[in-house]
Amino acid sequence: MRPRLIVLLGALVLATAVVAIPAGRAMASSDQISIMQDDARLDLDPPGTLARMRLLGAQVVRVSVHWDWIAPAPGSAHAPRGFKATDPAAYQASHWKLWDQIATLAHQDGITVDFDLMGGAPRWAIGPGRPKGNTNDNWEPSPSAYRAFVRAVGTRYSGTYVPPGASTPLPRVSFWTVWNEPDYGPSLAPQGVPGNLTVENSPRMYRALLDAAWSGLAASGHRTSTDTIAWGELAPRGESFWGVFSGMKPLTFLRALYCVDSHYRPLRGTAARLRGCPTTAAAARRFRAQHPGLFSASGVTDHPYMRWYTPNHEPNPDPVNHSSTSLYSSLGVIGNLSRALDRLQQVYGSRTHFPIYDTEFGYITSPPKKSPDPTASVKVIYLSPTTAAAYMNWAEYLSWRNPRLKSIEQYLLYDPLRPTKANDWGGFASGLLTWNGVQKETYDAWRLPLYLPTTTARQGQALEVWGCVRPAAYGALDTGSPQTADIQFAPRSTGQYTTVDTVPVSSGSCYFDRHITFPSSGTLRLVYTYPMVEPAPAGGVQVMSRTVGVTVR
Repeated sequence: MRPRLIVLLGALVLATAVVAIPAGRAMASSDQISIMQDDARLDLDPPGTLARMRLLGAQVVRVSVHWDWIAPAPGSAHAPRGFKATDPAAYQASHWKLWDQIATLAHQDGITVDFDLMGGAPRWAIGPGRPKGNTNDNWEPSPSAYRAFVRAVGTRYSGTYVPPGASTPLPRVSFWTVWNEPDYGPSLAPQGVPGNLTVENSPRMYRALLDAAWSGLAASGHRTSTDTIAWGELAPRGESFWGVFSGMKPLTFLRALYCVDSHYRPLRGTAARLRGCPTTAAAARRFRAQHPGLFSASGVTDHPYMRWYTPNHEPNPDPVNHSSTSLYSSLGVIGNLSRALDRLQQVYGSRTHFPIYDTEFGYITSPPKKSPDPTASVKVIYLSPTTAAAYMNWAEYLSWRNPRLKSIEQYLLYDPLRPTKANDWGGFASGLLTWNGVQKETYDAWRLPLYLPTTTARQGQALEVWGCVRPAAYGALDTGSPQTADIQFAPRSTGQYTTVDTVPVSSGSCYFDRHITFPSSGTLRLVYTYPMVEPAPAGGVQVMSRTVGVTVR
């Protein structure tokens, strides 16, 4: 029993009694993990936000660890005299408070924490040359200062560190990601080499930051043998010319990161020197040993947003910038990324096939956004919550089918802003709930995904029914026994739901994949009952997925 998990879930519809009819055969499942992120709500209310995420079934919470929020004197040109940046005790205790609380509460709830070790950098760790008046805090960040910071974070959350004045150690954090969207100018600048902006510069900086993070984590007891350590956090699109603060296409970024040209041939001479790469073949032979994270990490992280498109199709050329999408890494073209990563490994004689972690994904909805977007230079049609719910389930099915993809992420839990004209009607409104807590259709779709690749069949022909009973994994942990959910069908003629299959869910994977024959056209849904060990109002309450129509001819 967890009193802290008492969360107002809104009106949860109760299902009526059902009668079972024969079910189809089971198929294979997946160990794909589910991640959720909402820094603003988590910062505001760690207990309530984590409790809500747990009841939705999130296995991992991605948390931004802001360097300049924790560092002392972040606005000063110089670090404090005598500051020992590798020592967690050298930082103000109040600066750690939020992350201490998140790590502790998540540990209590059984949620894995992914600490994303991101910028911005304190002013004293920013490099020279930032344009006068510019406030970008990710300008040429110091790798050595970042290494020290990462070591301090890794030490604090090693599982053995007892903060001054405390009697017990903080929980261990064992999932780490490095920086955020380094191929995007606001996150790492300048993107191009100063004085020659057509040359990639952000990959050089990120290579050094990754080396620093790898070293800092290792020095504090975190290695891939015990932890998940992944890098990338790639923005999925970019420009052909990235300038200072624009975005670089992710595969362009990766090729420069690994010091190869567009044909995956190692760079040499001036081209290599400008990108911080080995200029000779002899030097290139040391590249793999000098940059272990690029070859030995747990995986690569990507933000495969599909904008307002269907999850299986990235329009080419890009309607926004008229550029080829062959260097993009969105879900619709995610094969671009996996193939590029494999080729980059092969250049250096590595056989690594990196898993890909989706660490940001979601669909912005209208409402609250205005659609078509009146501010866009091209026609932008934001999705209705109903369509977004269907696309989310479709996207997760595609991800589940892809053996390289190891996670699905939901960004955000809540829409971030009360929608007004001044904030473009709610900003990045991809939440499962509105800014004031009203559930969208996407809420049920994320909690209980349900998807049919084909919804039309002949009489006697089975249809594939795929889904996930996301919160059941926690139910299994709480009760010590597998949970079940019902696949229910209502014929179009009566509208009355009956159970056509029951799927068991253990504390491992939430996924099921069935083939079911339907007697007629009608509507399908998934129903799960929270175990009574959950506190009210969750315990014993039935919750349902979105509905999916099927047609039998």
